[in-house]
Amino acid sequence: MRALRKVTAGPGLELVEVAEPECGDKDVKVRVLRAGLCGTDLHLEQWDDWAAEKVRVPMTIGHEFFGEVVEVGADVDHIAVGDRVSGEGHVVCGFCRNCRAGRRHLCHHTIGIGVDRDGAFADYVVIPATNAWVQEADLDPELGALFDPLGNAVHTALQWPVVGEDVVVTGAGPIGVMATAVVRHAGARRICVTDLSAERLALAKAAGADLVVDVSAGGTLREAQEALGMAEGFDIGLEMSGSPGAVEDMLANMNHGGRVALLGLPKDRYAIDWGRVITHMITLRGIYGREMYETWYLMGSVLATSPQLRSAVSSVITGRYAARDWQSAFDEARSGQGGKVVLDWS
Repeated sequence: MRALRKVTAGPGLELVEVAEPECGDKDVKVRVLRAGLCGTDLHLEQWDDWAAEKVRVPMTIGHEFFGEVVEVGADVDHIAVGDRVSGEGHVVCGFCRNCRAGRRHLCHHTIGIGVDRDGAFADYVVIPATNAWVQEADLDPELGALFDPLGNAVHTALQWPVVGEDVVVTGAGPIGVMATAVVRHAGARRICVTDLSAERLALAKAAGADLVVDVSAGGTLREAQEALGMAEGFDIGLEMSGSPGAVEDMLANMNHGGRVALLGLPKDRYAIDWGRVITHMITLRGIYGREMYETWYLMGSVLATSPQLRSAVSSVITGRYAARDWQSAFDEARSGQGGKVVLDWS
């Protein structure tokens, strides 16, 4: 089969022919139809310090995908050949304290598909059956491939009730745009989104933002508050950028008692004004991945009941490429100007 692999410990990837993966007794084998590019994949292609420390080559990368089940293991009785599935990208141990308590997203021994084990940038991928989320038979494959990043957006956006609250989102990448659509659907009062890209800010505006701020043009959240007629600061902050400057501006414009969910991963350590966090009684919560599998139920429910939200989520896809054109897909994703980029493996 074809597979996009990290063949050597250095920059770059190769589309190569490899043997199809074998399906274990508790696994399912999936024919990949669509797979989305993530920031993690860009790190792996570039081979930065994190990738060099984390990944053992050779490795097939990719973890956001949708496909059709072609084989099920002997011990699998809840999934059938022909089912169409999205994949949960985190494989958990099932035995640590958090797993046994039903908090699998907090597993101490999480293994990442496409990072620690072969992933979905391939014609076929094998995953534990428990990681396969069966979708409606007629679900658009592109939308199915978004469920992993959509889970990040939903999990982050709904950390706290947002009904009637003023929300700021820093970072208008695909997850930030989807989070904007989610908090709009969930009843937020005012939504402000910041980014460096006019194209991405346009996506956020279309997804439901009341105001977008182009930081590259000198825009600030203080000015945004004035434009929105706010007097006390934002109630909820969703940090999606990993930018120290974005975090600083957010914290400087949170209301007393404000709550901030941080999903964006920074490249390096950076300083935080802890005096402001303490005296303004701001809550900071780190977010990684999704709740398994409560977030998946929430995603399915909100998309099924809201055609508008479904349309807004799908709108984040701005790049579509055949698998053989993977380099062009990576170049677009790395530009930071558009939305989600999807590879067609069908």
